[in-house]
Amino acid sequence: MTAQAQANASTDERTPTGAPAHVPANATSASADAIDALLPQTQCTRCGYNGCKPYAQAIATGEAEINQCPPGGAATINLLANLVGRAPLPLNPANGVEGPTLVAQIDEERCIGCAKCLPPCPVDAIVGMRRQMHTVVAALCTGCELCIAPCPVDCIVMVPRAALPIAYDEPSATANRERFDAHNSRIERRARAAADLLAERKKAALTP
Repeated sequence: MTAQAQANASTDERTPTGAPAHVPANATSASADAIDALLPQTQCTRCGYNGCKPYAQAIATGEAEINQCPPGGAATINLLANLVGRAPLPLNPANGVEGPTLVAQIDEERCIGCAKCLPPCPVDAIVGMRRQMHTVVAALCTGCELCIAPCPVDCIVMVPRAALPIAYDEPSATANRERFDAHNSRIERRARAAADLLAERKKAALTP
């Protein structure tokens, strides 16, 4: 388990780690959407927020600094600095370190098919079902590492994308955002369906 994955496992909800001491007088106003458009959309939560959009909203309101995104690294920090009119900052080490793009891989011989890695994946890059072998679709994986902590048999590892035997292009931020939105929409639909079913059963139980 990587150091970042251990940090993921230590808390269910990240806490913001980089609230700015002050917003410069020459800072410009930028919408959360404009800020979000510059983020890599890995949805890794290393920034301390539950996804890229909440982090963008925190930057827009002056709640967060622009140096809390390890996947985006220095390049994203510079883009954000230009957009919001703040000085570029080094990546906050409390949020992680910049490094090569990683991809999750499952040791299929050790996988027990528990399916616990499926819900945390923000872009549904893991395929499988209970009691069946799971695998990661490398072309879709954002390298968020959120699948590692839930695995009870530690059969998931992160490897550099460049080390894969087959070269897959890194998924675009736009594609990541679309898959993340679809993932959340499906969860919301299932929650509503479950709530509706429960309400119907309660109503039926009370009907003479």
